Amino acid sequence: MSIREPNISKQQHTYALTVAWTGDLGSGTSAYDAYSRDHLVRVGSKPAIEASSDPAFRGDPARHNPEELFVASLASCHMLWYLQLCATSRIVVTSYVDDAVGTMQEEKNGSGRFVDVLLRPRVSIGASGDPALATRLHEEAHRYCFIANSVNFPVRCEPVIEISAL
Repeated sequence: MSIREPNISKQQHTYALTVAWTGDLGSGTSAYDAYSRDHLVRVGSKPAIEASSDPAFRGDPARHNPEELFVASLASCHMLWYLQLCATSRIVVTSYVDDAVGTMQEEKNGSGRFVDVLLRPRVSIGASGDPALATRLHEEAHRYCFIANSVNFPVRCEPVIEISAL
């Protein structure tokens, strides 16, 4: 099965944003526990994302952290490619929910890295859709995903395809 081939010319895309630290509690970074990890992520005129570090690293658990946003980027990119592939393959998706999980391994020296991300999309398709094709399109979406093509660890996908009652 072949989809409409993307533009094969070498195009570059630039994504500009601002990350602004908002965690000065009065003495800057005078000590490890003297400042908040809170910051804002701004992209153009879009609403700011309130972010912090993971609570394990003194972050605010009410705010998004970079690790969550990273896993969300992988899941979102996969979903968007999958939806496009379904549309061009005449698979009608009526629902898509992914309960993605990323695993980061912290090293003894305090550094860390992601070692695995598991995407678990639950997809409902129209009654006339082909569940086998709908499942295979996840493999193709993975091959196209910009973010998955940029990481050095496995991004696994365990989709569940259901036929919609509609």
